[in-house]
Amino acid sequence: MRVAAANRVAEAAAGIAPGMPLADARARLPGLRVVPAEGRADMAALAALADWCGRWTPWVSLDATRLGVALDADGADVVLGASHGLWLDITGCAHLFGGEAALVEDILHRLARFGFAARAVVADTPGAAWAAARYGATRHVSARQSNAHHGAAKHGTAKQGRVIAPGKTRAALAKLPLAGLRLGAAEADGLERLGFRAIGDLYGIPRGALARRFGAGVMRRLDQALGRADEPLSPRRPVAARRVRQDFAEPIASREAIAGTLRRLLSELEDLLTAAGEGARRLELSLYRGDGKVERIAVGTSAPARAPAHLMRLFADPLDAVDAGFGFDSVTLAASLTQPLAAAQLALDPQPVSPVTAAPQSLFEQNDDGEVARLIDRLGGRLGLANVRRLALFASHVPERAVVSDIALAGMAAPQPSHWPAGRQRPLSLLPRPEAVEAVAMVPDDPPVMFRWRRMLHRVVKADGPERIAAEWWHAEGTAPLGGEADSIRDYYRVEDERGRRYWLYRDALHRPGMAPGWWLHGLFG
Repeated sequence: MRVAAANRVAEAAAGIAPGMPLADARARLPGLRVVPAEGRADMAALAALADWCGRWTPWVSLDATRLGVALDADGADVVLGASHGLWLDITGCAHLFGGEAALVEDILHRLARFGFAARAVVADTPGAAWAAARYGATRHVSARQSNAHHGAAKHGTAKQGRVIAPGKTRAALAKLPLAGLRLGAAEADGLERLGFRAIGDLYGIPRGALARRFGAGVMRRLDQALGRADEPLSPRRPVAARRVRQDFAEPIASREAIAGTLRRLLSELEDLLTAAGEGARRLELSLYRGDGKVERIAVGTSAPARAPAHLMRLFADPLDAVDAGFGFDSVTLAASLTQPLAAAQLALDPQPVSPVTAAPQSLFEQNDDGEVARLIDRLGGRLGLANVRRLALFASHVPERAVVSDIALAGMAAPQPSHWPAGRQRPLSLLPRPEAVEAVAMVPDDPPVMFRWRRMLHRVVKADGPERIAAEWWHAEGTAPLGGEADSIRDYYRVEDERGRRYWLYRDALHRPGMAPGWWLHGLFG
């Protein structure tokens, strides 16, 4: 059992530090209060905090540095000797909050209200920000003390945040300990035995000598911190191509205020999409509460769309279930998936199309107004887009494969066959699977004169056929034989009984000599 974390009182009073055996810590301070570490809960809380930090920038990454790792009772990793952290890439975002210094001040102020003791550093590279936040003397920064271009802060008094001016990274890291380079324990101990104490001690050392002794990891970390090597950060959530936001001086909680904000954001997003010639296929509304929680609403469309009125209807029902708590102080709307959407020319004198002369269309083909697409969107908003399905035609002569069930969202843009197989009459209803019947025919190759299905006898007065159907070798879907039998070939007949009911029967075309062929009922005509 080892100490995973210690508060400042334990560190100052008895020198208890992370990584120390628990028995030694209790020997130093008999009244030490101990609680079990919860690694999974810590990471879940950090992930939730990362999502909430999306109010400042969409590019938020978890700090996964492992300086020392132990396992808690649940088997989850517990980082020893390193505080949890987040990386925020604020490139192009700082001016929205009054500059880098004002952004740091806002972050620290909000986290302090949640009870987090945090340090924030803005630097040119992730490595420099990581080192300065954990091992540097951070200072309080004020928006009034930052210049308009870089947000470089003057020295203050409170040790909370810091902005390292562009080009000053090398000097800012020179006096920090080697641990600021995120080195392994073996590498750090080896460098200290050679007399290196600070990051600046490595600046003038020949690279080849260090690489031969410690490998390329030490110089790679140094190059990343100084900006000589790239260190890409992967965002926790996908970054949307189009994103708009609205901040509030006072939180909003009523549905009317939230809906009004959403309308304004949809109008702004429409302008962005129109300028780019795109339409949204997936939208995500993020509402940031003052207590650190995030409410998210995601909607999808069956076709690219950007009309605010239509998109507002998709959000109407989910807005009723939003838990506003004490209110939202920031709202963002992102188009996480977009597709090209060209401007449509309206007809000057639209003429109605006669249903008699109109060309056959797919059931889900969009008209000029996109009514079917909007209907699918509204149903998807209530039932879930995955639960709205359609029947799509498939170019196959095999009855079981001629119609498939697909998600309506995926089928809007998919090309569909324009008609059934030419010259073939098919029943309106197919049974889930062919059912065996007892049939009597004058000769094996003739249509039946009577058949028994579900204990009822049907006398045939009219018959048409046969139509032979075999496995379709030219299809990937048709390589399997019909019915799962290697020699399966079917002869189909359309028959009518004395009551005027019509059925679709088939018999096994290939049957063993001396044995009666098997008869099956496959469908019912209207």
